[in-house]
Amino acid sequence: MGKQRYKCNVCNYVFENNRRVTNTEKQQLWIDYSRQKQTYKSLSGKHKKSLQPIQKYLDFVKVDIPLIKPHPTVIIMDTSYFGSFGVMVFRDSYKRENLLWNFVAHENLHFYISGINKLKSMGWEILAIVCDGKRGLFKAFNTIPVQMCQFHQAAIIRKYITKNPRMPAAIELKEITSLMKQTDKESFEGALNEWHDRWKTFLNERTINQETGKSFYTHKRLRSAYRSLRTNLKWLFKWYDYIDLGIPNTTNAIDLHFSDLKNKLRNHNGLSIKRKIKFIDEFLKA
Repeated sequence: MGKQRYKCNVCNYVFENNRRVTNTEKQQLWIDYSRQKQTYKSLSGKHKKSLQPIQKYLDFVKVDIPLIKPHPTVIIMDTSYFGSFGVMVFRDSYKRENLLWNFVAHENLHFYISGINKLKSMGWEILAIVCDGKRGLFKAFNTIPVQMCQFHQAAIIRKYITKNPRMPAAIELKEITSLMKQTDKESFEGALNEWHDRWKTFLNERTINQETGKSFYTHKRLRSAYRSLRTNLKWLFKWYDYIDLGIPNTTNAIDLHFSDLKNKLRNHNGLSIKRKIKFIDEFLKA
């Protein structure tokens, strides 16, 4: 049933073309390929088809993006790059589902704003947002609680004072930063204030350029690290200010999601951009 029959015009012999692949078989090929880490070569051996038809069958399959019923949620959003393009994802923190994703050339504030507005137009109630703290995001969503990823904040501090600082002031600031993920807002702010009071004179030390005669802050990178914490403090503890909403304090859920996706893509090196995008669509919808 359902198989195409053929008739020879010379001898009237009727036969079936068993080499044809049904849509169901093509769909199974796609599942084996996208979800079970099977390469073109392994699929060829399993289904006893040559590589070229396997690629053709997989190209035939269309990825259907399911519709999810809108509900109030906290959105985790971030962008990761896959060679020449990036993928911006908006994820439901409560149900751990990807609600929306866009392929972008670069991370842009406008794309984040457009994504949140699109979700709202689809009926989603955005209770809060968790993001990496890209410049301008906090002001763009001033009517929605925005939690800056504490992991990204810690990475900023490491950039300024390194993983293994030697100055006592920097060592102490690193220790305070490590407390961020395990303490409350008041305790963290109190520790930061005490640190600044203790090292204020040290932070204000200046060095004179012997050639120009102009002075500059001696510990500029340490000052930048402190200023980053002080500036972002308002958004580092939104999870605490709105504790009933269950806001994550990091974007780790989506970062791990990206990591898993990249690991799976490594099994399919050499994909064209079109095929890579299709693979990503399948992964993110699942």
